[in-house]
Amino acid sequence: MNLLVLRHADADTVAAHDDDRALSEKGILQARRVGRYCRTVAIVPELILTSPLRRARETAELFAAEASAPRTEVAPFLACGMQPAKALKELAAWANVASLLLVGHEPDLGLLIAELLGISRPGRIHVRKASLALLTADKLAPGAARLEMFVPCRFVE
Repeated sequence: MNLLVLRHADADTVAAHDDDRALSEKGILQARRVGRYCRTVAIVPELILTSPLRRARETAELFAAEASAPRTEVAPFLACGMQPAKALKELAAWANVASLLLVGHEPDLGLLIAELLGISRPGRIHVRKASLALLTADKLAPGAARLEMFVPCRFVE
């Protein structure tokens, strides 16, 4: 499986509730840029799973439109506070998907990547806004993945 991991793009700081924060103008451009990049380098996921928070959903939708990704689903387990063990258990439902993109939050995504790579010290991986990681694995389990690519948004054209 190819597992792409994308942190939500830059979001506005003002909203009635943190869950309702929309993407900023910068974030909209970031999400589109990463989607175009994936289409250009032919790493378009079969399925996008996104956190239910607005900024993540908007990132996923803009990415999907630019990358021509076929399907996006909201996955509640990707909301803020996701734990790696829970994520791996939930991801088992999509084990037959060849290429999957997760759109979520920090520090959750960094912890998940570290778990998949077998890095035992938490906090060693930080995923910046709109940055993209690509991992490959025969199965999604602790220490079973290999990091193929990690691209900060500012390096994506």
